[in-house]
Amino acid sequence: MIYILLSVVCSVLVSVLLKLARRFEIDVGQAIAWNYVVASALTALLLQPSLATLRGPATPWLALVGLGVLLPTIFLALGASVRHAGIVRSDAAQRLSLLLSLLAAFLLFGEQLSGLKAAGIVLGLLALLCMVWRNEHGHTDGGSASWLYPLLVLGGFGTIDILFKRVALVGVPLGTSLQAMFALALLVAFALQLWRRLQGRIRFTMRSALGGVALGLANFGNILFYLRGHRALPQHPALVFASMNIGVVALGALVGTLIFRERLSRLNLGGVLLALLAIGLIAFA
Repeated sequence: MIYILLSVVCSVLVSVLLKLARRFEIDVGQAIAWNYVVASALTALLLQPSLATLRGPATPWLALVGLGVLLPTIFLALGASVRHAGIVRSDAAQRLSLLLSLLAAFLLFGEQLSGLKAAGIVLGLLALLCMVWRNEHGHTDGGSASWLYPLLVLGGFGTIDILFKRVALVGVPLGTSLQAMFALALLVAFALQLWRRLQGRIRFTMRSALGGVALGLANFGNILFYLRGHRALPQHPALVFASMNIGVVALGALVGTLIFRERLSRLNLGGVLLALLAIGLIAFA
């Protein structure tokens, strides 16, 4: 379980780095672009994927290109969500994105819907409603951004997971698909930053590049340790899945409330607890 713990820490560390970016004058867009340089290099070095599979006629390039575009853009949405809605709700929304991939499994991939999974979906939707609900005064500290960005995070990461399943069904090895996705995401992310630079909105800084290196290490560490967790416990995939997702929501809640003093209403807190229960039901169904 040490690998799962390390994966959970790396996942929450990504949100922490995004939260601290403005304090250390790090441009999030630039950091995300450099993050994919690091992630792509580490994928090539440590996973050593074979790219020969990508030459086949069945390669799902449309899904891979979609992933290459979505990864950096949803990463930007995650950064905005952490800034406006906080780590607690952003991490919970990211993990609840499994609701969309689960619905896609039933509607698109022919999976059977069990009672426990249905209950998990219902609880997950209730959890999401509780986490984004405005307080009795009709607004939150972040205004509409405090609920809009978590919804974008949920929808974006859910779509990413669906596309990733599409790539896996074709038979593209995990390391190869990661390498292709990171390389495409790198191109898209730097294209966005060059566009911003041409508009005079930013200037490239070493501080942002170093922030991107830290972000890339945490992002890739999350993936690497999660994969090793599955390899270490090959007979218990549900345990690995549940431990990872519940761990991220729980640790994110602790870090957000205790370290960053994020304020949650009772309804928001109830939503986080419902999210934990929903993930557990779905994992062990």
